[in-house]
Amino acid sequence: MNVLELFKLEGKTAIVTGGGRGLGAQVAQGLAEAGANVVVCSRKLEACLEMSEELKKLGVDSLAFSCDVTNQEDIKKVVDETKAHFGSIDILVNNSGATWGAPVVDMPIEAWQKVMNVNVTGTFLMSQEVGKVMIEQEGGKIINIASIAGFGGTDPRYMDTIGYNTSKGAIMTFTKDLATKWGQHNINVNAIAPGFFPTKMSKGLIHTGKDKILEGTPLNRLGSDADLKGAALFLASKASDYVSGDILSVDGGAHAL
Repeated sequence: MNVLELFKLEGKTAIVTGGGRGLGAQVAQGLAEAGANVVVCSRKLEACLEMSEELKKLGVDSLAFSCDVTNQEDIKKVVDETKAHFGSIDILVNNSGATWGAPVVDMPIEAWQKVMNVNVTGTFLMSQEVGKVMIEQEGGKIINIASIAGFGGTDPRYMDTIGYNTSKGAIMTFTKDLATKWGQHNINVNAIAPGFFPTKMSKGLIHTGKDKILEGTPLNRLGSDADLKGAALFLASKASDYVSGDILSVDGGAHAL
């Protein structure tokens, strides 16, 4: 097989949570450009509908759903309707996320719980439901969106986000453990740990700490609107068939310091 054939996704179906904007939209577009049919879902249905129409212009099929990833009924609807429409679910990208900035002593318990519920429990619930389909069809690719903030502590002067950091560390362990559990079903489970990308979620953080962030990024720039596409395509395609349980950093070299 020619090496470029390994990256083609024609005939594959992907679900991207939080796919209506930000990093999720970038990933959804990249998978569609490689030929995959893409389902985008989030609590913001309008954004997903707009993205779905953009994806169709690339010559693939696409669906959009409203989905709270902490709600099992919402998840089941997305999974059931995706399988009914496309016949399979080959790729899952767990991208939906939440954050909250506050000093540790001031962090409201409600904020902590929200971040954990969306980032960790949501990833578990979506993986669990999609996993039932992937186990039945004897294969699939799950990609969890972690963060370089999950590798350790962050400077509170610009990233006082203990709930977010903790949740992303949990996603890394979840990724490795699920890869161990589901390898027997030919399901690859990996994670991407992005660095700093200018998105709605990170806008305030980058405004406050951009100089410090760039100082800690060997490539001396923020992530672009294309920098996540290749990493996601690699982990979604046959090119990564022997890769599982890995955390791929896409951070301009920040993790190397």
